[in-house]
Amino acid sequence: MGYGDIADGRAPTFAEAVEFATTAERLALDSIWVYDHLLFRFPPDPDEGLHEAWTLLSALAPVVPRVELGALVMCSSFRPAGVMAKMAATLDEISGGRLILGIGSGWHEPEYDAFGLPFDHRVGRFEEDLEVIARLLRGETVSLEGPWRTYRDAVLLPPPPRRTPILVASKGERMLRLTATWADAWNTAWFGRLDDALRARLRDLDEACAAAGRDPASIRRTVGIRLHPPGEGADDPKGTDAGPEGLADLLDELEAAGFADTIVWSLAKGPAALERIAEARRLHLARTIDAP
Repeated sequence: MGYGDIADGRAPTFAEAVEFATTAERLALDSIWVYDHLLFRFPPDPDEGLHEAWTLLSALAPVVPRVELGALVMCSSFRPAGVMAKMAATLDEISGGRLILGIGSGWHEPEYDAFGLPFDHRVGRFEEDLEVIARLLRGETVSLEGPWRTYRDAVLLPPPPRRTPILVASKGERMLRLTATWADAWNTAWFGRLDDALRARLRDLDEACAAAGRDPASIRRTVGIRLHPPGEGADDPKGTDAGPEGLADLLDELEAAGFADTIVWSLAKGPAALERIAEARRLHLARTIDAP
């Protein structure tokens, strides 16, 4: 369940985040996810922003002791790769092995400009960062003379108790190649139905795995669904306003297509939205159990 939208012109408070996360846990949802942005700047609209994603996940870890914790996605440009790997190992330890490290190259240039971050060669920088993060989390000692940074015998100590899974959201050829090379999981978003575009994304991932010599079944496939309030999503080709039954039907179709997880971005916030998703999950699981 994704969390962190701007609503009514303001960011959610931490108290609201806690209420949302504890409700998701009580309703037996599997995971909660945050976004990673420094600000949103779309003139002439006023600037908006969210609380820092890593701090928020770390604060939520002891509050919700069961659900997986993820980011869709942490921006590799905001934190040096070795430091991000260290932070991931620490948060995974704090949470009892529940972190999914979603990472990406970033896209919103105004926040880079505002905070003095380089926007050029984002995929090239991400390629180096992803390799360093993956190798460190796998327990390697990393020495690397890269085009952007130099690493000399970098190592995570104390050693991580497990290998934190890395998720990459990707669709272009180069990013899919990096996903197939280094990631444990893949995400594609946003959708509201299993259509030709989504099927094409799956084929593209299979082709990238084949080119990298990787078994396509070894990468966990996740999809982001944009969920509108009931009766409000008819005009959105990349979203749905389905009720519990229709949403359960979609979960059935996505599972049959090979997706292990559906990450729901609900545009409505509050218990009613979570209860709608939880009911769809219940219906989907009941059908799975009853299937011959």
